[in-house]
Amino acid sequence: MSKAIRIHAYGGPEQLVWEEVSLAKPGPGEVLLRHTAVGLNFIDVYHRTGLYPQASLPAGIGMEGAGVVVEVGPGVTEVEVGDRVAYAMGNPGSYAQERIYPAARLVRLPDEIDDQQAAAMMLQGMTAQYLLRSTYRVKAGDTILIHAAAGGVGLIACQWAKHLGATVIGTVGSEEKAELAKRHGCDYPILYTKENFVERVKEITNGKGLPVVYDSVGKDTFMQSLDCLQPRGLLACFGQSSGSIGPVDLGILAAKGSLYVTRPTLGTYAGPRPDLLHCAKELFEVVTSHAVKIEVNQTYPLAEAAQAHRDLEARKTTGSTVLLP
Repeated sequence: MSKAIRIHAYGGPEQLVWEEVSLAKPGPGEVLLRHTAVGLNFIDVYHRTGLYPQASLPAGIGMEGAGVVVEVGPGVTEVEVGDRVAYAMGNPGSYAQERIYPAARLVRLPDEIDDQQAAAMMLQGMTAQYLLRSTYRVKAGDTILIHAAAGGVGLIACQWAKHLGATVIGTVGSEEKAELAKRHGCDYPILYTKENFVERVKEITNGKGLPVVYDSVGKDTFMQSLDCLQPRGLLACFGQSSGSIGPVDLGILAAKGSLYVTRPTLGTYAGPRPDLLHCAKELFEVVTSHAVKIEVNQTYPLAEAAQAHRDLEARKTTGSTVLLP
């Protein structure tokens, strides 16, 4: 028997239950994976609360992990027993000591990347990759805005964008987070509790506005994010930590300058295996070259995932957080 965190009902962190689970043998195209580290992400909160409903309950939770392949099912060619691997997305269930997982969604890890780094970087790092290299291809000379710049995706995206030659503006919630973001490539950290970030963006850009805003906050920042854009600019809404944006009159986009809005997901950008491998390859390259540093700023025992969720929702965490089975 193996142990895992599961939910039997939607609700607060108290719904995260540490319990024994039974695992079947891996079927065709599947592997048995023993986790060595598990990533914590805000999407886990959405699954726990039911904002993103599970297929059925009880259910596993968690979208990202790293570990070792201990058994392979029939027809598996992508990995072998003993391989160090990592993954992101797919069906929730990474909050577990062991799990069955599709081999085609696994990526072999370079020796230079340790397991905790891998668990901390796959979802957040590949999210940064598709946002900066596909959703809007950031280039030298661009000035961009990244909300939650001291968060997991934010710290990676700030470093990567700076590496690409962009000027990076970021919103943060405290002086400590402002310093953290600045150390990771954010040229202009804006303390949103004290400053109007729209006005600051206009000052920084001399009224020109931005070609792109990356927004994982949602309801609380949506309209102001639009006001930061230059004509025909793009708002990439890739999360909603403050709540759902709700219905929007598309005429607003015309009035504010023929703007574009997209709601991208990693599941789309890294869905087919060739896209997954390309996304992971670019991420591994910037990490192993030290252009982007993956810093695990918090660790919790997996059995204490409820406390990790409380701290995440209270905005007490910075950078990446890893749960240890």
